[in-house]
Amino acid sequence: MALQIGDVAPDFTAESTAGTIHFYDYLGDSWGILFSHPKDFTPVCTTELGEVARLKSEFDKRNTKVVGLSVDDVASHNGWSGDIKDATGYELNFPLLGDPDHKVADLYGMIHPNASDTLTVRSVYVIGPDKKIKLEITYPASTGRNFQEILRVLDSLQLSASYSVSTPVNWHEGEDVIIATSVSDEEAREKFPKGFREVKPYLRFTPQPNR
Repeated sequence: MALQIGDVAPDFTAESTAGTIHFYDYLGDSWGILFSHPKDFTPVCTTELGEVARLKSEFDKRNTKVVGLSVDDVASHNGWSGDIKDATGYELNFPLLGDPDHKVADLYGMIHPNASDTLTVRSVYVIGPDKKIKLEITYPASTGRNFQEILRVLDSLQLSASYSVSTPVNWHEGEDVIIATSVSDEEAREKFPKGFREVKPYLRFTPQPNR
């Protein structure tokens, strides 16, 4: 059965460009993002990995460790890293797992046989400190991911994990959020001292509580 939101993320041990990774130990109490790309020395993947390297400080600010993967081996990754820097200006600064035996790819369902029976699709898993899957997104090989969207969702997930709120359509960091329907108006006045605006009894907006 495919992994679903709320499932425990499978643990594994694998070799990477940063040495041997024991996944749970590597994550520790941090959030994690595990993402796959189809193949080394390919154009879309080169742009993606350069972008993740560029955004590393943004992930660090969010206490999030990023781990990449493809079915190529670590030697291939290391050879490709120079191309990533040449093409994007950014050096590989996060672990890239080698998975030639598909061990991790199979654990996470990253190979979709009707797309390719050997290469991983562009899977993204966001994993909480409790080691449960909080988000999963899958892109086809031909479409590069929007990592600004992944940062946006990470902000939303972390906010919801700390406060009784959710985020509305097209929300970005700093904008108003929605108070959970499980919170009464009386409780909301205590929890959200900045006040709230009621549009409907089930739709109440309040300023982002951690800003």
